[in-house]
Amino acid sequence: MTFNGTWKVDRSENYDKFMEQMGVNLMKRKLAEHDNLKITIEQNGDKFHVKESSTFRSKEIDFTLGVQFEYDLADGTELAGAWEMEGDMLKGKFTRKDNGKALTTTRTLVGGEMVQSYSYEGVEARRIFKKQ
Repeated sequence: MTFNGTWKVDRSENYDKFMEQMGVNLMKRKLAEHDNLKITIEQNGDKFHVKESSTFRSKEIDFTLGVQFEYDLADGTELAGAWEMEGDMLKGKFTRKDNGKALTTTRTLVGGEMVQSYSYEGVEARRIFKKQ
């Protein structure tokens, strides 16, 4: 239940390069830099309810650890995959539906902040969130 709460993006590292590698066009990348993303996580055992809200959209997701589900990114990219808990880290392994390539993401708590890391085709990025 470590991740329970509302988290607001504070800063990003290499996020533009990551989005470029994902094929997100320049205009959408520039908008995403100021998306004011807020994530609310509610964990109950191995079940999660996640609310994402940003300047561009609001989305609610329910998933169970280890169970595959489908998800679409803000730019419309469709993914299928699952989250696992590895120690104190949430690790997501997803496959893009359009090209079959892997996207991995992790969520960890570091110094009271939630660090969400992404990796796609050799490009890594991080978004750091502060608890609200």
